[in-house]
Amino acid sequence: MQKIFLTLLIFSACIFNGNAQKKKANPYNLPITATIQEYQGECVKNGQNTLIDIQKVIPGIQLDIRYATANNFTGRQVYSFPNAFLRKPAADSLVAVQKELASMGLGLKIFDAYRPYTATLLFHEIVKDTLFAASPATGSRHNRGCSVDVSLVDLKTGAELAMPTEYDNFTAKAGARYPDLQLTVLQNRDLLIRVMDKHGFKVMPSEWWHFDFNGWQSFSLMDLSAEELVVK
Repeated sequence: MQKIFLTLLIFSACIFNGNAQKKKANPYNLPITATIQEYQGECVKNGQNTLIDIQKVIPGIQLDIRYATANNFTGRQVYSFPNAFLRKPAADSLVAVQKELASMGLGLKIFDAYRPYTATLLFHEIVKDTLFAASPATGSRHNRGCSVDVSLVDLKTGAELAMPTEYDNFTAKAGARYPDLQLTVLQNRDLLIRVMDKHGFKVMPSEWWHFDFNGWQSFSLMDLSAEELVVK
């Protein structure tokens, strides 16, 4: 009997240790939705919590999800899938943005949207600057599924309009109000900011491409990968 008990105890310990190893990093003990079960429970309580795959509500939208490639400031692939997710109200508003831009022959290009908390930890470890990388002590609004990084494209050609900088340019020139730019660039940047603001997205002062959806505070931080969301 003692041998059986000891065997069961060791087996249970192995399972516990295995689960502990799989547990996602949360060094600041933040309240983070980190499992599909938790996320699904939140969606049942309030459908607004649902993360919407933007391509499904804006067919043909141009995606350039840099963190699903090595073409980003980290120099490595961070995401397993090149998807763009936003919480339902933010996704609905982005649909309205795209419709208004389409009337001008323009559209959105998305660089990033929902971002797992694990990625925020990685970015801060590399940049160590909360002006351009969110503090992991508070989490990013991207982690809440309420931020989107975008630019403008010509719908006929698919070409990106001239903007102040490349995506993820960590200089003063990337600022949303930086003045010393060509007139065309200023007009393009300000048009993007104006249309996004009209539909509930506020630009981040230090990044012309980064927009936070109004009411982001009411959504939880999340640490689910695109792979987990796609196969859920």
